[in-house]
Amino acid sequence: MRTGLSALLLVGAWAAAGALPASASDSSSRSAEAPASPGLLSAMQRDLGLTRSQAEARLAEEKTAAAVERRAKRAAGASYAGSWFDARDGRLTVAVTRGADAGGIRATGAAVRVVEHSAKRLDAAMARIDKLSAPAGVGSWHVDPKSNEVVVNVVSAHRADNDVQDFLAQARRAGPVSVRQADGVPRTTAAGTVGGDPYYTGSVRCSIGFSVHGGFITAGHCGRPSAAVYGWDRTYIGDFQGSSFPGDDYAWVNVGSGWWTEPVVLGWGTIPDRLVRGSNEAPVGTSICRSGSTTHWRCGTVLAKNETVNYQEGAVHQMTKTSACAEGGDSGGSFISGDQAQGVTSGASGNCSSGGQTWYQPVNEILNRYGLTLHTA
Repeated sequence: MRTGLSALLLVGAWAAAGALPASASDSSSRSAEAPASPGLLSAMQRDLGLTRSQAEARLAEEKTAAAVERRAKRAAGASYAGSWFDARDGRLTVAVTRGADAGGIRATGAAVRVVEHSAKRLDAAMARIDKLSAPAGVGSWHVDPKSNEVVVNVVSAHRADNDVQDFLAQARRAGPVSVRQADGVPRTTAAGTVGGDPYYTGSVRCSIGFSVHGGFITAGHCGRPSAAVYGWDRTYIGDFQGSSFPGDDYAWVNVGSGWWTEPVVLGWGTIPDRLVRGSNEAPVGTSICRSGSTTHWRCGTVLAKNETVNYQEGAVHQMTKTSACAEGGDSGGSFISGDQAQGVTSGASGNCSSGGQTWYQPVNEILNRYGLTLHTA
């Protein structure tokens, strides 16, 4: 097994990063191939509690929802207030403010819900909350299109703390806010000193995200600029060329010294290795899977976007939250939907035994930040 894994890593097994996203036309045409390999279906059955036929149907519905989301958002214009996929009816719902062209939006294939606050207003409230100093008892916050509010997740044991109550009071003044209970304090997912194929920098082990032309992308907390990076066999790969954490949690590493890149995400024997064909963003509510060097291939659902996560080291913004689990050493690894790159693993709460949640930094943000181009098949 190591031989196969090393070959994939040498060919640039996936890293999630910042590069120019593949064009929508290329991604759409290339993703015509069904992503439902037997291994992927098995992972969805295990992690999402689906039958094989339910998993196949859900993948088809989610592919449609991703295309509908782009069209519906354009149709909604300034009235757009967010969207989400509902697995129960297999359909995308778009929230809009009063006065929107509901008929035009329904014509795209989406259901419509009228709400009070636009996405622009909620994003402005989110930006004001991001400027606050959050205590450790506040786990994260994000715009929730379903409730049409900014949701602040508070660790239950710290709900009554004075500093938490003060933060919530300030947050409510920023805009429409609701409070929910968090299971635990978010932490980065580095193994040992820091946390799908492994790489090492010093005593830190993390995971490659997605290949880009010239290197790969990964989590920023795994290394600082100029830090040397070594592969699974401890041979030198390259150096961190850019890294940001906290505030963001992304980085990119150049590849050389006999290593090269390939548009591949490891399936770790659970599924065949995945080819990466683009980076079209998956809607809230759709299924998603991740690969990492500790817990390998795991699946879940997209729970929220643009969430600020309050790690002990500082807050990280514009994260996506999922129900897929992760553990130490999975940091930096790939989140993928079908054959579309979604992001690199940042941190998690819980574990893969009792369950948990995981956050990733979206791939297109990373690509744009560093002017990188995703390596696609």
